[in-house]
Amino acid sequence: MALINQSYPEEFILLGFTDLPWLELPIFIVLLITYPMAMIGNIAIILVSKFDPRLQSPMYFFLTNLSFLDMCYTTSIVPQMLFNLGSSKKTISYMGCAVQLYFFHIMGGTECLLLAIMSFDRYVAICRPLHYTLIMNQRICILLVSIVWLGGITYAVSEATVTLQLPLCGVNKLDHLVCEIPVLIKTACGEKKVNELTLSVVCIFLLAIPLCLILASYASIGHAVLKMKSSEGRKKAFGTCSSHLTVVFLFYAPAISMYLQPPSSITRDQPKFMALFYGVVTPTANPFIYTLRNKDVKGALGNLVRNILSSK
Repeated sequence: MALINQSYPEEFILLGFTDLPWLELPIFIVLLITYPMAMIGNIAIILVSKFDPRLQSPMYFFLTNLSFLDMCYTTSIVPQMLFNLGSSKKTISYMGCAVQLYFFHIMGGTECLLLAIMSFDRYVAICRPLHYTLIMNQRICILLVSIVWLGGITYAVSEATVTLQLPLCGVNKLDHLVCEIPVLIKTACGEKKVNELTLSVVCIFLLAIPLCLILASYASIGHAVLKMKSSEGRKKAFGTCSSHLTVVFLFYAPAISMYLQPPSSITRDQPKFMALFYGVVTPTANPFIYTLRNKDVKGALGNLVRNILSSK
């Protein structure tokens, strides 16, 4: 490991896939294609949810927030990945690493909670349809989203700040593509058991509990859907809910495998592939998942494209 005089280096060397150099070009090309796709897809979702009168409901208000989150999430890491993969200088400044650490985990923590709120919205819409407009009114929706963002920011600021206080003993090499809390804890020297325990406890509240609420919501939704007499109603409910469940699986599965185990037990390449998955694959896939399974969004996108073409 490279050692320098200070405990906190001026910059980090992000090793990435330097031990597998043949992977760098394919990953660079994939990122170069998927990043614009993620941005365009999520911007399209935001625009149609904002301007199409058929999509003025709590579900699409939360979907707009998810799309904005995904844009910020992928932007917090992909430009840095592209720069490092496309050049021989694979470095990030200490300040740049700290900024990335905060933003990446703010977006990740907020998305964990937002997906739980979205499942609650579907639960109320399907299991309590007569009370839906009363429970999920505009004031409540704004309050829920504010709490979600506040929770994500609180988690990221507290965990990232504590992690950045760990002594590095001059080590300036991170075996990762980005700056992420588990990898920084693993790289730090000295006593770090408390940090590992704290991260595990916090992630139980941020990952395990919201996931249990999501599963409980969908268990109730499944029971209610099976009791529906209308086949068209069942089909529409399953289409909407299956989209959300797919997004939940794509986001939670890699996040749980990364954050609900001690950082010291993480394998060498696991953080890299997990970061690519929940920081790149999920934000790119989400707009397509919601569009392909939702007739209202597909119709709204068609109208948006026709309006743009007719104006030209």
